[in-house]
Amino acid sequence: MRLGLAGPAATAAWVAGLTGVKRALTAALLGAIAVLAFAPFHLWPILFVSLGGLVWLLDGCHASRESRTGRLRCAGLTGFWFGFGYFLTGLYWVAEAFLVEPWRHGWLIPFVMTALPAGMALFFVGGCALAMPLWRRGPARLFALAFALGLSELARGHLLTGFPWDVIGYGLLANEPLMQLSSVFGIYSLTVLAVLLFAAPAAIWNAAAARSRSVLVLASSLLVLLGAAYVWGSLRLAGTADAPGQFRVRIVQANVSQADKWNPRNAVRIFENYLDMTRRPGLDEADVVIWPETALPFLLDSSPDALEAIAGVLPAGTVLLVGSARIRERRDERGMLIGRDAYNSLMVVDSDGRVVDVYDKIHLVPFGEYLPFQAFLESLGVMQMTGVRGGFSAGAGPRLLKVPGLPHALPLICYEVIFPEEIGNEPRRRGEGEQPGWMLNVTNDAWFGSSAGPYQHFHQARVRAVEQGLPLVRAANTGISAVVDPKGRVLANLALGEKGVIDAGIPARGPATVYTLWGSRIAVFVFAMAFLGWLACLWRAALRP
Repeated sequence: MRLGLAGPAATAAWVAGLTGVKRALTAALLGAIAVLAFAPFHLWPILFVSLGGLVWLLDGCHASRESRTGRLRCAGLTGFWFGFGYFLTGLYWVAEAFLVEPWRHGWLIPFVMTALPAGMALFFVGGCALAMPLWRRGPARLFALAFALGLSELARGHLLTGFPWDVIGYGLLANEPLMQLSSVFGIYSLTVLAVLLFAAPAAIWNAAAARSRSVLVLASSLLVLLGAAYVWGSLRLAGTADAPGQFRVRIVQANVSQADKWNPRNAVRIFENYLDMTRRPGLDEADVVIWPETALPFLLDSSPDALEAIAGVLPAGTVLLVGSARIRERRDERGMLIGRDAYNSLMVVDSDGRVVDVYDKIHLVPFGEYLPFQAFLESLGVMQMTGVRGGFSAGAGPRLLKVPGLPHALPLICYEVIFPEEIGNEPRRRGEGEQPGWMLNVTNDAWFGSSAGPYQHFHQARVRAVEQGLPLVRAANTGISAVVDPKGRVLANLALGEKGVIDAGIPARGPATVYTLWGSRIAVFVFAMAFLGWLACLWRAALRP
């Protein structure tokens, strides 16, 4: 086999020269293996191969086609197949949700597992196509690709409600020392830096099998900076210990399968199971008990008997935070009922059984909690995964959750935790109003079984804790539940599929991070520097005789 045996220069030329099916399959394979950089594998060096190979494929687009249209078409197709492989392997676990009720949704799996990766791959189409007009030999093409893919990942996190799952930058945060970078840069800025870093070594060689000394210098410098970042992160972790928290939490992970949860015959058993686990020895030391997202298969605030039972379990002064659906009626000025809205909510229940505060999820899952073109699709008999007629409504937010006796919590239900902008940092930057003392993420990853999805979700939640400099308390129905400190260290956890409780202290919040103080301005700076790096390469090339 010629790959790898004839040296990197020949390999670069061979990959760049691929056409047709071979090019598409190679691009898809490179995208597919990139997912090994993320949880649960964290084999981040694979990105040197994946993104380096993408550079060689794009070198071929630029070298083998004379017209701009031809180059754009080639780059777009290369980006599509790279993205298709990336999202097919990275999001395969979505199919697990369609197997919870296979008689209703199973037939959709072939369509979902082709349409979802293909649709998400369009962002890579845009990124690679945008890079092509900026493509030049030498280091300029690295800055072009980092700038363009960074923009495409930023767009993926925001357009059409956004889905920034496994953004490329997470590949740079596989271990705790490097995870500290997110306290400065945030995930979108780190994506630009990750593309530069991981694409550079392979880009030393180009489609003409020539070696670029300037790219060699850039790649070497970036690797030195990677080592320096690791040392800095290690020192940050080894520095002054975070102040211990004065509040105790009990997290209940009941490990209820999604197939059993919504069977009406199981409702009482599930509720009693939560009560039994909550009252285990040590409850008197807990200031707050947490049950996960939609823990109960009924409307808690409409069930006075259930609230009374909760009051009978909680010691005086102990608070329960519990995920539950709720219904709010809409009435006209005469008091006549005109409609009902369903919410995916997080409720604060005090030891007297009163609901004293409620947070409604603001970032709903398309097709899971609501349908685009809801009325039309429901008229065709299509229902979202949760089966709620009319779908859930979005709450108003972001906002803090008032927990009696504890600092205000920053609530994030399910995948809201993957959206950095959901955190609402602006009041923290200005130092105005109430400040959050901790982040609370309740979720139900039982939809996705024992796949990679829950591990990816947990890793991204840990990154939010480092970005914000806030401790994270996470309650998941089937796992992974955990207490995480402001530097992303897991202090206590229950594994995926494990039944049990966590009793732990809530760490004190850390100092405000660079990211919380500067936010999107950091991203603007990093993107601007990438573009200026491209301009500098052009200027340097123009000065050569």
